[in-house]
Amino acid sequence: MFDGFWDNVFRYPRYLITIVLGLFINTFAPLVPLLKRPVTLIAILGLFVSSLVFLTLTLRAMLGLSTI
Repeated sequence: MFDGFWDNVFRYPRYLITIVLGLFINTFAPLVPLLKRPVTLIAILGLFVSSLVFLTLTLRAMLGLSTI
């Protein structure tokens, strides 16, 4: 009844890594041609940094970690 149970359980981390890696590749592959031009590279990096700062400040304010 439980012949391949642990083999099957140990396959799930590999499956998770494969899914996450595929998601990142499919998300960032269309952006690679845009990164060859300096103007779009700066715009994309600025958008990424500003969204990260926005998310950080929002979560800190929601969780009460610091006074803003």
